[in-house]
Amino acid sequence: MSNGTDRSLQMLSTALEMEEKGKSFYETAVSTCQNKLGREIFQMLMKDEGMHMDRIKSIYEALKAGEAWSEKWKSIKPDHKDLGILFKEMASAHGTEITAKTSDLEALDIGIDLEFRAITFYQQHLAKTVDPMEREFVDQMITEERSHHAALSDMKLYFLDPAAWFADHERHILDGA
Repeated sequence: MSNGTDRSLQMLSTALEMEEKGKSFYETAVSTCQNKLGREIFQMLMKDEGMHMDRIKSIYEALKAGEAWSEKWKSIKPDHKDLGILFKEMASAHGTEITAKTSDLEALDIGIDLEFRAITFYQQHLAKTVDPMEREFVDQMITEERSHHAALSDMKLYFLDPAAWFADHERHILDGA
């Protein structure tokens, strides 16, 4: 195998480990989160991590078999719209009367950190990509991990201060301002 393929296989192997850890964490968060909105978001994140794992395994197996990078991974997509948009819709439906336990906030901090590390990992790898299809894959993973990070960050603000979250996201014009 070429150095490029070996590098890609190593990246995919590391990425798979990260996604497995993320999925496992979100599975736990779903079962321990004490409010419905948090459980719903953690459930979607868990599914997304599983989808990422499916993509990575598909690419890994193809490269290992001597195939080149291809667009096959594109057929493995999330079954929901952007998590940031989805979270805003869900938060609006739940209103300002929501509470979060300390453990929920800790889970959010861990999730935010996991997503930040994933973004950093993929960005570092992006600088090393040569194949245009590999670059497209890594770009897509960065985009999706950023969406996860943003949704978790929004959810943390929403749990800590729903009124501030609504003021920031609903963009209401303040009278007399």
